[in-house]
Amino acid sequence: MELNKIYKIGHIAISLTLIFLVSCNAQQTISLQKKKLSDMVYPLLDTENSRWFYFSSASRPFGMVNLNPDTEIKGDWGGGYKYTTDTVKGFSHVHEWQLSGVSIMPVTISEANKSTVFKDFYSKFSHQTEIITPGYHSLLLDRYEIKAELSSTPRVGFHQYTFPKKAQKAILFNLNTILGPCDNFEGKLEKNNDYELSGSLVLSTNFRRPKPLTVFFKVKTNQPIASVEKDNATGNYLVNFNGKNSRVLMKVGISYTSIENANNNIETELTHWDFSKTVEDSRNEWSNLLGRIKIEGGSETEQRRFYTDLWHALQGRKMISDANGSYPDNTGEKFRVGHLPLNANGKPKFNHYNSDAFWGAQWTINNLWGLVYPEIMEEFVYSLMQYYKDGGSIPREPSGGNDTYVMTGASATPFIVSAIQKGIVKEDLEDIYVALKKGHMTDGIMSKAGYEHKTNIGGGLKYYLEKGYVPYPLPEGNFGSHEDGASQTLEYAYQDWTLAQLAKKLNHEEDYNYFMKRSKNYQNVFDQTIGWMRPKNVDGKWRENYDPYQYENGFIESNGAQSTWFVPHDIEGLANLMGGREKAVTKLNQQFETAKKQNYTSGTSHDAELHPEFSRIPINFGNQPSMQTSNIFIVLGRPDLTQYWTRNVVKETFSGLSPSTGYNGDEDQGLMGSLNVLLKLGIFQMNGGTDKDAVYQIGSPIFNKITINLNPKYYSGKTFVIKANNNNPENVYIKDIKYNNKAVKDFTLSHKEITNGGELILEMSK
Repeated sequence: MELNKIYKIGHIAISLTLIFLVSCNAQQTISLQKKKLSDMVYPLLDTENSRWFYFSSASRPFGMVNLNPDTEIKGDWGGGYKYTTDTVKGFSHVHEWQLSGVSIMPVTISEANKSTVFKDFYSKFSHQTEIITPGYHSLLLDRYEIKAELSSTPRVGFHQYTFPKKAQKAILFNLNTILGPCDNFEGKLEKNNDYELSGSLVLSTNFRRPKPLTVFFKVKTNQPIASVEKDNATGNYLVNFNGKNSRVLMKVGISYTSIENANNNIETELTHWDFSKTVEDSRNEWSNLLGRIKIEGGSETEQRRFYTDLWHALQGRKMISDANGSYPDNTGEKFRVGHLPLNANGKPKFNHYNSDAFWGAQWTINNLWGLVYPEIMEEFVYSLMQYYKDGGSIPREPSGGNDTYVMTGASATPFIVSAIQKGIVKEDLEDIYVALKKGHMTDGIMSKAGYEHKTNIGGGLKYYLEKGYVPYPLPEGNFGSHEDGASQTLEYAYQDWTLAQLAKKLNHEEDYNYFMKRSKNYQNVFDQTIGWMRPKNVDGKWRENYDPYQYENGFIESNGAQSTWFVPHDIEGLANLMGGREKAVTKLNQQFETAKKQNYTSGTSHDAELHPEFSRIPINFGNQPSMQTSNIFIVLGRPDLTQYWTRNVVKETFSGLSPSTGYNGDEDQGLMGSLNVLLKLGIFQMNGGTDKDAVYQIGSPIFNKITINLNPKYYSGKTFVIKANNNNPENVYIKDIKYNNKAVKDFTLSHKEITNGGELILEMSK
C-alpha cells in the first residue's frame, strides 16, 4: 500500500511529512515514517536526457553496485533509466563509465510463456506505482504483477520481489546482451547449492576501453532454488523457485577480481536478510553525507533541487576495489589482480575508483569535495596514484582498471594539486610531484588526444613545447578525439601553472620557473586584432575566415567565444590582452546579455550543442569550458556582476524539478551537480584551489543561511556559516561583507580562513 496523496514520485510537489512503503505481504513493512534529509532528493531530475551512468537509485555513495531498472539498454547516451520509456528491460547492477553488467528480471512462468520467456520478458510499468529515494527503488511490473524493490550496500545488490500468490516464481539472468556502453558476453551461471549461485560475464571492448573486463558475481537467496535452466539460443538462465512464500529475497555481490571476492563482499557488507534495515542504513548514509551542508531559506523546490544537485555530486565515479582491497589492474600487457595497501587493522587504506574525466573538475569537485568532503578527495588522489604505481601514468579517466584517455591534457593535475594545497594530502608529496611532472613532459599524458591509446602524437605536445602552442589542424593527422589545438593550448597552460604551484611548494625553483613560462602559452593563441582566442596552423598563421562562434573550430566542445575565457590562472593577464579590465568586463558582460536569450545553454541536452544555432551561444553553462565565466567578474573587480549573473543563471538554468530538464547537457558524474551546489552557496575557486592559499571567491548565495559542518579529521574549525541577511530573489547584491566581524577584502577568503571556522555575514540589497 502506498499513501500516494502524501508521496508520489511521479509528481514534483511532494510533502515529506510522512512516507510509508508497505509491501503486499503484511509480515514485513518498510517504514520511512521518520523524515530524513535524503527524502529531499528528487531522483527523476533530467531523466528524460538519460545517460547510462547518470541515474542511480538503489546505490550507496560511490558504490560499486548501482542497481536500478533499465528502460533503455542499447547504448551509453539515452541508456539506462529513461523516464519517457515505460518498459523495464531488466534490473542491472553496474551503471558506470564504460561498464555494465548482471542484468536480471523477475518473471512468472506459465504454459503461455515457458517456451518464450528467455527472449520475451520485458514488462510495462507506471511511474504512478513507483517510489524512489536514495538507496531504494520500488515499482510494479505490470506484466507479472510482481512488486520489485531494490536496495544495496556498496558492493552488494539487495533484491526483494513479491510475487502473486500461487504464481510459479522465477528470476531470469540476462547475461549475454548489449547493455549500455558495451556487450555482455560469455555469461555463465552455476548452481552451487540450494540457496547459492555464482557466475561471471565479460564486458566487450570499444574504442574508449580497448581491454575486456570480467564481472564476477555471487548470488544468495532466502528461498530454495528448484532448478536452473539455460537457453542455448539466447544464453540466458532461468532460476526457478518452488517455495510457498510469495516473497523472494536475493543478494548479488559483485567483484571485478573473482567469485570468491564477490562472496566476501557479501559476507563483509550484508550478513543479514533484513531488507528494511538495508534501506534504512542507506537512507542514513546518504542523509549523513548530504547533511554536511544545512540550508535555511529559499523555497521548498529550491531546497530540494539543492540536495538533488549535492546527491549527484556524490554518486558518480564508482569504486572498483573489493572489501578486502583486491582490484582489477589492466594497465599492463596482461590483466592482473592488484591489492591495495592495508592499514593496521588489515583493511584497505583507501578504495580504488572507476571515473569519468577530471576535465572541468577544477571548477566543480575540486572546490566542493575539498571543502566539504576532504576524505573523499584524499581517497581519489591515492587511487589515482595507484594507477601510476601500476601503469606509470596518472589517468584522466580510468575505466576497467586502465585509462581510457578520454578528453585531453593532464586534467588530474589540478585536482591533486588542490588536495595538497588544502592540506588534505600531506604524505608522499615528492613522489606525487614526480608522477604529475611525468604527465606534462614528452610522451606523458599531455601527448595524447582523446582515446589515443597506442601513440603519443594527437595531443600535439611536441609543438606546444617547441612553438608555444598546439597547431590546428595537427599536421600529422588524426590520432584520437578532440584534436583542437587552441583548446589544448589553453588547457596545458593552465595545468602547467597548477603544477608550477606545487613545484614552488616543494622548493623546485627551476621547475617552477619552467612551468610558469609554459603557463603563459595561452597568449600565443589570443589574436589581439579581433579580441578572441584563435587557432593557429603549424606555420604560425591564424586560421582563415575564422568565426569565433563556430562550434569545435579548434576548440573542444565549445566555440572560440566561450573558450576565450579559459585562462583561470591569469585572468588579469587575459584582461590586459583585451585592453584592460574595463574592456574585458564590457566584453564578457555583452556575452552574458546575448547568452541570456538562450538561458545560458546551447539547448537542453548534450546533443543540442551540435545544433547550428544553439552552438553559437557565447556562454554555455551546459558544458565545462565556460561554466566559470560568471565568477570571472569578481577577479576583474566587478563582484556585483558576478552576483547578478550567477543568480540569474541559477534562476533560469539550474532551478526547478522536472524529468525533462536539469543540467541542460551532460552531468558528467558529479561535475555539473557540484557546479550547481557551488553557485547556490556563493563560493567558487577560479583556479581550482591550486594557489598556495587555495583562495575562494565569494558570490551571492540563494539561501538565507548555510552551515557547512567541517570534517574534524582534516580541519580545526567546527563550522563555516554563511548568513545572507535580507536575501530574496530581488536582493542579489552584497552591499556589506564581514567574516568573523572583520571586513573581507576583494570578496575572497583563503581555505585556511574558512576551515578554521567562522561566520560570514552578507548584507543583501537590490
